[in-house]
Amino acid sequence: MTILHTKGILAITASTCALALADPAQAACADLASLAIQDGKVTSAEIVSKGDFEPPAGSGLPPGVAAASYSDAPAFCRVRLRLAPSSDSDINSEVWLPLKGWNGKYAGVGNGIWAGSISFAELGRNIARNYATAATDTGHVGNGMTAEWAVGHPEKLIDFGYRAVHVTTVAAKQVIKAFYGRAPDLSFWNSCSTGGRQGLMAAHRYPEDFDAISAMAPANPMTDLMTQSMWQGWQPQRFNVQITPADLGMVHAAAVAQCDTLDGVEDGLIGRPQQCSFTPTSLQCKPGQTKGCLSAGQVSAIGNFYGGVRATDGTQLLTGWPIGSEMQLAALVMGTEPFPVAMSYFRDLVYGGSDRWDWRATDYRTLANDARQFGAGILNVPSDGLGQFFARGGKLLLSHGWTDGLIPATNTLRFYRDLYSALPQEVAQDQLRLFMAPGMDHCSGGEGPSEFDTLGTIDEWAETGNAPDRIAATRPTRAVTFPGQPPAPPRAPMERPLCAYPWVAQYDGNGDPSSATSFTCGMSDDL
Repeated sequence: MTILHTKGILAITASTCALALADPAQAACADLASLAIQDGKVTSAEIVSKGDFEPPAGSGLPPGVAAASYSDAPAFCRVRLRLAPSSDSDINSEVWLPLKGWNGKYAGVGNGIWAGSISFAELGRNIARNYATAATDTGHVGNGMTAEWAVGHPEKLIDFGYRAVHVTTVAAKQVIKAFYGRAPDLSFWNSCSTGGRQGLMAAHRYPEDFDAISAMAPANPMTDLMTQSMWQGWQPQRFNVQITPADLGMVHAAAVAQCDTLDGVEDGLIGRPQQCSFTPTSLQCKPGQTKGCLSAGQVSAIGNFYGGVRATDGTQLLTGWPIGSEMQLAALVMGTEPFPVAMSYFRDLVYGGSDRWDWRATDYRTLANDARQFGAGILNVPSDGLGQFFARGGKLLLSHGWTDGLIPATNTLRFYRDLYSALPQEVAQDQLRLFMAPGMDHCSGGEGPSEFDTLGTIDEWAETGNAPDRIAATRPTRAVTFPGQPPAPPRAPMERPLCAYPWVAQYDGNGDPSSATSFTCGMSDDL
């Protein structure tokens, strides 16, 4: 035996002894680096000390996801995975495991728009609550605004559509069992936007992956949402007008002034947008008026925002955005082209870069049909396709902000109604809930109470079997502003109960209207 070989054995022995004498959690974390994963591998497993995590450079936040400081994150084992369920798959995922105080449960995390990054902020929030948690980039890296990564890569589109979340969930549960010596007692999905659609997709395709799912503002049916987004962006071009944030603010203020008190209290919110009869024609300029009003073209464009997608014969094909959602619509209607996320879907995928496609002239019946024909089987979740999830006892919490300007709340409302009708009545009453949030924008923010604990709600629901009928929501005292804007001035706190649809929050007629205790949940006379 050579001296070099002997030194190598001594070094390995010393390393093994040191590992054995180290903190058991550290040793267990390090061992995960050699864990065999189906259709993939562990690329690293390391301890992150309390409050020390820093997200990789360039890992931006998806829309609606607030920044996180990670200061509340306890020490955890960070496991990075690379999964390849197909020959053209390259899925990066992470599993985070609390070193101490694990609550015995797993919480999956989703993405925004076209994904392309791992939602570290949401991982941090889950680990701070002692959940084992995992997230994925869904199989590609990008800013989420375009689908160019899927051109010529059908397997990558499948990974984004449904497969990446599933294989990440399977691998995460394997990692959890290897680290803690047992599988999680309960598994949850808690996410918004694309993440909301991913939760519905998991219930549809992989009903055994999760015991309870929170799907907030789900981007579903995704192909229809792409068509709706195109429609919104076309309207200003169609009538040769500009719609500025100031214009939208004027419309929003007029809508609130007309419909604020429909819920019995004047609070700056439209609590019942479906009963609001506001039309932008009330703001059309009078002869000689040039300021503080809308041109005829602007009135027509904004009216079509609400009216929904129509064919050339006037038939409504898809619903529009609710009254009150004007403030966030700027993202969809201010460009020289429609929203990039939707443009990329049609330009790069549906029509494959063909220069014969003209978004200014295509009939929207054709557009909607082509969108579905290309991607419905991969991207859409049918409302009658969740039977197996509910049959095994699954719980589904849907929620949506009424002032969401990126995904119309009416889409979720329609999905809920169709799903409710497709289920046995007892199942629908015990295992399905929808909560609509007045004054809430996309996933968070807005003029109303927008912070409520969806993860805690589904956790308690799964533990007790008691379906929630009321969720407490609060409004942050400081509004979220766009990057580069000065901080918004402080605003008064506000609390409200969110009521299980079709119930609505009703003001008792006395007491502090900013306190949730002044409201009860009851059936609206208008529903």
